[in-house]
Amino acid sequence: MEFVLNERLAKGGFEVTRKYGCRILLKNEANFAWFILVPVVAEGTEDLHQLDEETFANVMAGVREVSRFVESHFKPEKLNVGCIGNMVRQMHIHVVGRFTNDPAWPGVVWACDEKRKYGEGEAKAIVLAAQDFLSG
Repeated sequence: MEFVLNERLAKGGFEVTRKYGCRILLKNEANFAWFILVPVVAEGTEDLHQLDEETFANVMAGVREVSRFVESHFKPEKLNVGCIGNMVRQMHIHVVGRFTNDPAWPGVVWACDEKRKYGEGEAKAIVLAAQDFLSG
């Protein structure tokens, strides 16, 4: 199986690592502590219930560890995790740290009109911190 990362996901963030059977990305949206896990699975596998037991457990371990990183690094008030896939059908799971003062609160981050890309060096520092955390 040759895995190809969806172009929209690839262009929308920075690769952190490949672990837990996933490509782990930092979304280039600095208003939110937003990571995306893209399980390396066969094309057409779109929803979590379609994964075999071992792959599901591996992906969920990744979700847990990325969530722990977001919690420890960003100290959000709330952590949102979702596998939506309405716009991009390739299976991917969002892990988003939320704050009551973020521009989308209490709504969903997808509908937020206020966009802010990471500044030079800002994303790199987060990626390095995430790589360090996830390698331990």
